[in-house]
Amino acid sequence: MTSSEPKRSGVTQTGAAQVETLRSASFTAFGLRAEAESIRAGLHVVATPIGNLKDISFRALATLAAADAVLAEDTRVTKTLLAHYGISTPLVAYHEHNAAVIRPHLVARLKSGAALALVSDAGTPLVSDPGFRLVADALAENIEVITVPGPSAVLAALVVAGLPTDRFFFEGFLPPKSAARRQRIAVLARIPGTLVFFESPRRLAETLEDLAAVLGPRDAAIARELTKHYETVRRGTLSELAAALAEEGPPKGEIVLLVGPPGDDAVQTSPEDLDAKLVAALETLSVKDAASVVSADTGQPRRQVYARAVELAASKTRSGR
Repeated sequence: MTSSEPKRSGVTQTGAAQVETLRSASFTAFGLRAEAESIRAGLHVVATPIGNLKDISFRALATLAAADAVLAEDTRVTKTLLAHYGISTPLVAYHEHNAAVIRPHLVARLKSGAALALVSDAGTPLVSDPGFRLVADALAENIEVITVPGPSAVLAALVVAGLPTDRFFFEGFLPPKSAARRQRIAVLARIPGTLVFFESPRRLAETLEDLAAVLGPRDAAIARELTKHYETVRRGTLSELAAALAEEGPPKGEIVLLVGPPGDDAVQTSPEDLDAKLVAALETLSVKDAASVVSADTGQPRRQVYARAVELAASKTRSGR
């Protein structure tokens, strides 16, 4: 992992001419200084730690050190990582607010022969961050995209949750409002695999309540502060976890929420069960939205579910309840 040749850095434009500067490309690990080998031109998608700074590969460190620039969601976060390992590569902010403006300039820089490293705040880029469009645009210009794999909050949570891992679906963040959240949960209800969500601590209890209302008594897990000092994994049914969080208040730290797949009998819905689901949905949703949620949840034809929802709503109105 050594090279006697200085690494070129920071390609800038001066009119039509390209100006290259030289800098040392090295990093420090275990108290030892190592020179990074040159890397080929292209977009290097680099996974970084999700909490514990030790969870980074030598290849990732070498790539970050040898790149012409590191594209970071939050340069303050990535600056801490680079400083920890003695890496002096220039940082460029690339996030959802400036992506559309800066992306063409980054693609042009890649086309000129630069080696750029793309990182997220934590974990593997492109998972709930704006990196996808940059990768797509780079590929459209026949620019090589290289993966430097490593930590992922999704996979880290999945392997400790105690839920089935043969199939899983990553949803990311659910809608912040309850009605929209329940509608989306209903769409996900019949996916035959473990569901994986990101959620903010302050919304976690409400989200668990909505998941329990739509999905029923499924097994679930809350993975908090993964790889950090206060890492915890809490397991139970959705209703049990919802009740516990409602009593205790919001937890602190980063949250990954996992929900087990539907049972083998999930496709069977009796008329009584259908009515019960509709009555519950009608407590907070309109007839139309309740029908959509329950139809998605049960797999029953929406027209039939809507007709029954109208009957139940009318019955409730007549009874004055």
